[in-house]
Amino acid sequence: MRKVLGLGNALTDILLQVSEDDLRELGLPKGSMNLITMEQAERIQMRFASVRKHMVAGGSASNTVTTIAQLGGKAAFIGKIGNDEVGDFYREDIIKNGVKPLLLTSDKMSGCSIVLITPDGERTFATYLGAAADMTADDIRKEAFIGYDIFHIEGYMVQDNELIEKAIRMAKESGCMVSLDLASYNVVNENHYFLKQLIRKYVDIVFANEDESFAYTHLNPQESVAKIAEQCDIAVVKVGKRGSYVQQGSNVCHIGAITTSCTDSTGAGDLYAGGFLHALSDGFDVRKCGEIGTIAAGRVVEIVGTKLPDDTWDEIRRICALYRGFMQKYVATESGGIL
Repeated sequence: MRKVLGLGNALTDILLQVSEDDLRELGLPKGSMNLITMEQAERIQMRFASVRKHMVAGGSASNTVTTIAQLGGKAAFIGKIGNDEVGDFYREDIIKNGVKPLLLTSDKMSGCSIVLITPDGERTFATYLGAAADMTADDIRKEAFIGYDIFHIEGYMVQDNELIEKAIRMAKESGCMVSLDLASYNVVNENHYFLKQLIRKYVDIVFANEDESFAYTHLNPQESVAKIAEQCDIAVVKVGKRGSYVQQGSNVCHIGAITTSCTDSTGAGDLYAGGFLHALSDGFDVRKCGEIGTIAAGRVVEIVGTKLPDDTWDEIRRICALYRGFMQKYVATESGGIL
């Protein structure tokens, strides 16, 4: 099994259930990711002081590698936190979830992402990066990539072009396959040219949802996955309740979504990527990778937040083991073995 290294913003998620009127009054486009100041973060939290909150260690790439670790894979995470209680909570939480922490520290406060969840399960992010934004290209060391096979990075890191390009270049020089999640349609819109050059030059796997893929290609999902697959090895476009499209070369798969009740879509894309990369590291074909990703994403939308209960992880691990058993029997049969 291959080992996966993630790089992203080390953010503690603060999840709040709100109305669409709340979003309009705050001036936040539904479904978007918005960078805010510490003062804005404090004002939003004060506005919803009486609303029940749920706090978990998060960040897109962190959620993805946590999924890999929970499914039995080997995963580590590079991020930056503050020397404060939130930073301590973050470190302890990812260790508890089986992820090796490769965390740097900053004099700034630890970052947080206020996740505003509307009744339809859609989430809008108001993110104070804090210490997470203090990471620079100088923090990236080639030795961090030694022993890892897949490097996964979140698109939110494109705020620093030098940082993301250096990290991906070092990963490739170390022999890693590079995976990129496009993160948010407004991130793609604001960094379109840079992302296009980055993907063509370095990236092996691209994850996007329908809005992100449209922002990148201006095409519908089926056309979009084909266009992205021309630029990398594996392209994935997720289309919510309609499932996902996966393409590798001329091999195109449509994976249907599982029937579920959507309470909160926070982290669905991250867990899809985690399930997909875990299956890929275990030698599955892209269809099976998409199916495992779909199961993980389908389970997380049933709850508030991104932390699945132990019995749910057990269920997904059993499915992975079942797939693995089928794959081993198939290989044995193809090579002349006996079922």
